[in-house]
Amino acid sequence: MYPTNLNYTMPAEWVKHSRTYISWPVQSSMCYPEDYETVCLGYTEIIQAIAEFEPVTVIANTTNSEKLSRIFQNERVEFIYIDHNDAWLRDNGPTFLIKDTGELAGVNWQFNAWGGKYAPWNLDDLVAPQILNSVGVKCFDAPLVMEGGSLHVDGEGTLLTTEQCLLNPNRNPELTKEQIEAELKKFLNVQKIIWLKKGLDGDETDGHIDNIACFVAPGKILIQVCDDPEDENYQITQDNLKLLESETDALGRKFELIPIQQPPKLCDVETGTRYTLSYLNFYFVNGGIILPVFGGEAAETDGLAVQMLGKLFPERRIRTVNGMAIIREGGNVHCTTQQMPEGGDV
Repeated sequence: MYPTNLNYTMPAEWVKHSRTYISWPVQSSMCYPEDYETVCLGYTEIIQAIAEFEPVTVIANTTNSEKLSRIFQNERVEFIYIDHNDAWLRDNGPTFLIKDTGELAGVNWQFNAWGGKYAPWNLDDLVAPQILNSVGVKCFDAPLVMEGGSLHVDGEGTLLTTEQCLLNPNRNPELTKEQIEAELKKFLNVQKIIWLKKGLDGDETDGHIDNIACFVAPGKILIQVCDDPEDENYQITQDNLKLLESETDALGRKFELIPIQQPPKLCDVETGTRYTLSYLNFYFVNGGIILPVFGGEAAETDGLAVQMLGKLFPERRIRTVNGMAIIREGGNVHCTTQQMPEGGDV
């Protein structure tokens, strides 16, 4: 039996959460292990910001227990000890599902560290079922390599993703596009999948959707854009805009597209690698939004992003965090988090 046969569905991220899950960073797996303390400070800021709005469960290796008990003395922050290789829980954690009765379940996707980029990942591939077991909810094992950052849903049957990621031969080379669609529909109970072509330039996840476009309401998509024809993101974002302009959602509605200006291009001074700076890597919390901002030359676009989200969500408090703290490791707030919707059985 698949989740769709039992009337489970993946809700939109803006529904009320019972809590947020986030993993604590692992120094040995970092691209720049010398930045470990800086990255820990970034995670601390994110966790404390989320805890202003809802409970947070930190997934930690047992070796970090003493450190974490010193850092966090907040009744809204708790820990469960599950060994893991890396800290991007959006991608190796479960995707929570819910019935209209309030009963929760979760999908355990297969995980291969973004196409085999960062070995080992054996512990990460075991994290999702352990989280689901810890809260006593049903686990559906999906025969699909999948990361949570590569999908967004509107809660009304539409899923948004990119061909660059899901059709990459380093994920599910034996499956066709149609077969991947069929699995997503069975496990998430969606009726229509919209495939953008590519994600942001330099994104080592092979184009995760959570950096380029997201639903902010049924029928409304926020999309990061670039106005500089010399920037590699210009053509990428123009192509995605044109595609979405011609699309409809699962209920036949044309989309209202809301552009948000990208931060100025920024590259690592040591390696020349482009940082994947995105305001779309924000995270919904109960009554708020956790938004990464980047400072420096991005101060103007930071302000525009705060203004835009404040206008879109006047009922939510826009809580900014330092988006530069963990970006060198390849992601940001949304990448680190996984929401558990509020259900009747938890």
